[in-house]
Amino acid sequence: MSNAVTFDTRTDTAIPVESPLAFSYRQSGAPRAGSSSRVQLRERAMLGHLILRGGAIVLDEAVRDVLGISLPGKPQALVQDTSGERSIQWLSPDEWLVIVPGGEEFPLETQLRERLGNSHYAISDVSGGQTALEITGEAARELLMKAVIYDVHPSNFPVGKGVTTVFAKATTILRRPSEERWELVVRRSFADYCYRWLLDAAAEYSVNVEQ
Repeated sequence: MSNAVTFDTRTDTAIPVESPLAFSYRQSGAPRAGSSSRVQLRERAMLGHLILRGGAIVLDEAVRDVLGISLPGKPQALVQDTSGERSIQWLSPDEWLVIVPGGEEFPLETQLRERLGNSHYAISDVSGGQTALEITGEAARELLMKAVIYDVHPSNFPVGKGVTTVFAKATTILRRPSEERWELVVRRSFADYCYRWLLDAAAEYSVNVEQ
């Protein structure tokens, strides 16, 4: 059992909790283009984000026991469970990003710490500091080509890949969970900037924002 002091950041409170883009929706709006839209944007807000660091073998055994999926077996890989709701992405040789439905992150962290015991590892809950922006539609890749410095051609960026790159002028994690869907995982402080940039860049595609 780990001696680390942990706490649940999603404590019960009477204060309403807002997503990182709540202010953006009020200030910049949320266009609804309907059937003419070629790009759809959606914030996957309030998800659980954990950063795992440590040896791959030890972490992989614990993650498989607790979460039911293995760590990605190669660099820049992204793996998901059968529901697509839980994922693990390779970030660096000893670092992985785990994303789970909101509310699952603290129980998951607790179980992993119990399973890992006194092994050499680190788990950081970064849920409050990040959000995920989902981009879908026939022009999604064309939109990304306007701002992402990484090559997003299907031959270079297949389904199941994720990289740390630059979107406009913000550092971001770009992921491709499925054939039709792309995700930008951005810091909370850059969320409004990225959202406004996306609205402007996607205007020619009749962007549709789902709240």
